[in-house]
Amino acid sequence: MRRLAAVLLLALLPSLALAAEPAVVDPGRTMLAVEGRDRGAPRPIALTLGLSRAVPHRVALIDGPPRLVVDLLETRVPAATAADPSQPLALRWGPAPTGGARAILTLPGPMEVDSARMNAAPAALSIRLVPVTADRFAPRTDPLTVLHGLPQPAATGQGRAGTALADGRIRVVLDPGHGGIDPGAQVGGISEAAVMLGFAHELSAALRAKGIEVVQTREDDRFIPLERRTTIARAQGADLFISLHADALPAGEAAGATIYVWDPQSNDRAARQLALLHDRSDLLAGMDLSNTDEDVSRALIDLARIDTQPRSQDAARHMVARLNAGGIAMHRVPVRGAAFSVLKSPDIPSLLVELGFLTDPGDRTNLFDPDWRARFAGAVADGVASWAADEADRSVAAGAGP
Repeated sequence: MRRLAAVLLLALLPSLALAAEPAVVDPGRTMLAVEGRDRGAPRPIALTLGLSRAVPHRVALIDGPPRLVVDLLETRVPAATAADPSQPLALRWGPAPTGGARAILTLPGPMEVDSARMNAAPAALSIRLVPVTADRFAPRTDPLTVLHGLPQPAATGQGRAGTALADGRIRVVLDPGHGGIDPGAQVGGISEAAVMLGFAHELSAALRAKGIEVVQTREDDRFIPLERRTTIARAQGADLFISLHADALPAGEAAGATIYVWDPQSNDRAARQLALLHDRSDLLAGMDLSNTDEDVSRALIDLARIDTQPRSQDAARHMVARLNAGGIAMHRVPVRGAAFSVLKSPDIPSLLVELGFLTDPGDRTNLFDPDWRARFAGAVADGVASWAADEADRSVAAGAGP
C-alpha cells in the first residue's frame, strides 16, 4: 500500500510543481482603454490584465486620490517599465502584501467597479469601471496602526533601541517617504517618493561625514509598508528615526520646512490632512490592523513613551536651531505634533521632517536647488550631531548617580 502511495505521489509531482509556478502577466494582452468619445466628461474605463493562467484575485477602490487596487495572488510581479508621460492613465506594479502582484491605477475621479471577471482561456482579468458622483463613491476605509507585529526586544538583534554603538557613534534610520506603487504627492511629473529618495542619499552622506551611522528603509523605488519602516528601525537598534516628506496641500495652506513629533491629540487641520495622506499608503498594501492596541499594550507603550517623547522633542529643537542658523525658511510653528503612524514607535525617538510642499512654488524651487538641499542636509546633520552629544552627556550624568 505504501509503495502504491509513493508511486502515486511521484506521478503527481510534475503537476504539483506546475501548479506552484507563479502566473506571469502578459504585457501583450494587458490593455487599458477609455470608452466612448471625449466630450469633456468622465468616461468608463476598461482594464484587461493578460495572464499565463487564471489566479485568485481581489479588487478594491481607495481614495486620496481615487485609485483602483488589484491583487493577483500566485502571480509574479512584472518588471518595472518607464511611465509614458503621454498616457493619462498608467498602471503601477508592486508586490501584494500576502504574496503575488499588485497593480494600482490612479483614476480621473470617483468611479465604481461595474464588473470584474477572471477568464480561464485565454487567462485574463477584465475590469470595467464607470464614473459616479462623489456621494456614490465608496472607497475602502481600513483602520491602520503600525503597532501590529511589534517585535519583542529579543528579536531586534541589536539590543534595545537608543543604545549607542560600541565605538560611541549613534545610528540613524532615514525613511524616504512612499515609494514603489505609492508615489506620494504628485505635481506634474514630480513625485514625492523620487524627490525624497534623492534627498535621503544626500542626507546620508552628510550624516556619515559627522561620524553617524546611517541605514535607509529603502535604497530604491520600492513600496515599504508603514509597519515595516518602524520595524526596520527597531531591528537596526536605531537611536533616531527620521521620516522624510514633501507633501501636497491646497495652495496657501502650508509652506516652509516643518518637523513633526508624535501627538495623537493634535487638532491642527493641516497635520490631520497630512496624516491621512501618509497613512493611506498602507491601504495600498491592504492592511486591516483593527484588532491591535489592546489596553495592556497601550499602557506599556505609554510608559515607554515617557522617556522617548522628550528625546524626540529635544532632537526636533536641535534640528530647528541648526536649520534657522543655516538660513532655511521654516513654517511659523516649526515643531508641531501629529498622529503620523511612522512616529508611533514607543522606544525610538522619531521625527517626521517635511522639507517643504510640492504645491508651494517657493518650496518646489528649493527642493530642486542643489545648494538649498546641501544646506538643508548639512543643518539636519549638525542638529543630529548636537542632539547626540547632549544625549551622551545625559547618559554620563545618569550613570554617575547621586
